[in-house]
Amino acid sequence: MLCQENTIHYCNWTFLVGGVLYFLRQMTTHTPYGRYVDTKSPGIMVPAKTAWFIQELPSFLIPVLLFLTTESLPGIGRHLLFWIFCFHYFQRTFVYSLLTKGRPSPLHIVVYAVIFCSVNGFLQGHQVLHCAHYHSDWHRDTRFITGLLMFFTGMAINIHSDYILRNLRKPGDVSYKIPRGGMFELVSGANFFGEIVEWCGYAVASWSFPAFSFAIFTICSIGPRAYHHHRYYLEKFKDYPKSRKAVIPFLL
Repeated sequence: MLCQENTIHYCNWTFLVGGVLYFLRQMTTHTPYGRYVDTKSPGIMVPAKTAWFIQELPSFLIPVLLFLTTESLPGIGRHLLFWIFCFHYFQRTFVYSLLTKGRPSPLHIVVYAVIFCSVNGFLQGHQVLHCAHYHSDWHRDTRFITGLLMFFTGMAINIHSDYILRNLRKPGDVSYKIPRGGMFELVSGANFFGEIVEWCGYAVASWSFPAFSFAIFTICSIGPRAYHHHRYYLEKFKDYPKSRKAVIPFLL
């Protein structure tokens, strides 16, 4: 498959502009999923496990299908970049979705997520497989090594934080509690912080505009959500640790 440069270009700028607009929207309102869902409101609701599986699957499936139709993939660095992207979404699709104890999601939110993950799965997969140009020693480049360390550090934080959140409540308990341990000792949105570090690391390792645009979109989309969580905890719990920040340790 030939590199679709115009498609890549327009998708990148759509992510950047869309991310900024989504950021501004979230400063005034909550995206209706998770704790901000009104389960009594009219409309079709999708169970949490099903919703996460459906919406994350395209980000794994589309790159894999692109790979299967690609004749060759030269270079260790290119292979690693492609498969760590797929590894993240394998975990989110086939592990996280089965373990989550979250609330149902409105159908329209799931549809929007499927569209985004489909476009992003194609964009990132197509970029690495067909468009990027790396020298043969890219896997030894400082940017690649630094980005890879950031990626796996962020992924570890994200997975560990999700584990803490899942085990906050006993079966049948629907009340919210203060998360403790791990990065939650520093920020309210530890899982969000981990994912931001992860995709910023991927952007550094791949050193490509598509990866950077996705990292910016991630910051714009889940950064405000971490802020809303932080404010929620401060309002709900009088004993909530005042030293914690919202999403960036010691800063924000």
